[in-house]
Amino acid sequence: MQNGLRTSRLRHFSWLLTLPMLVALVGCQGVSSANKSTNNTTAGQLTVSPATLSFGNVAVGANSVKQGMLTAIGADIKVTSAAWNGQGYSLSGITFPVTVPAGQSTPFTVTFTPQAAGTAPGNITFDSDATDSSAAETLTGGGTQASQHSVALSWNGSTSQVIGYNIYRRIGSSGSYTKLNSSINTITSYTDSAIQSGQTYDYVTTAVDASNVESAYSNQATASIP
Repeated sequence: MQNGLRTSRLRHFSWLLTLPMLVALVGCQGVSSANKSTNNTTAGQLTVSPATLSFGNVAVGANSVKQGMLTAIGADIKVTSAAWNGQGYSLSGITFPVTVPAGQSTPFTVTFTPQAAGTAPGNITFDSDATDSSAAETLTGGGTQASQHSVALSWNGSTSQVIGYNIYRRIGSSGSYTKLNSSINTITSYTDSAIQSGQTYDYVTTAVDASNVESAYSNQATASIP
């Protein structure tokens, strides 16, 4: 009797897994993302507040900055990406992926810089591993033509060694200040022409040294536009 030998061959397969990465912004839309998880969704929920972020009317060429919050309910939530659309809106202050611990919140910032007069609706959608894999926030705002008025500011120069100044403005007596100059202002004056009739503006300045360290805010100057 002969013993038979049975042999088999194992065939080896390999797959090439391609993960797309979107890195460009097109038109009035934006995307910020990390590689999306393929795990099953968690038992938690992700909420966005406020449900509607309203910027009101903003002069063309000016900007308004507001903050929203992502809150995890029931479990830790991993937020993998965000996509937004609408003329003049941009998202900042958050890096993906980000994990929001259960019962806690993570802030983000939305800036509205209208490019033309008229209403500008928009929205932001956040993708996550929550039970409802996407959560959205509505954006509303409008652009208005700048008034024919302007505000001329001047201040005493710093007695320290500085390379220039930054100028900040806020609308009304509440809210946060927004920097107006895109580069260091090397002189002790500035003219703000992106203003609206009927508004009140508060202004402060800071001094900047050679290491780009800013001083505290100066005293506040207020201008009421007729």
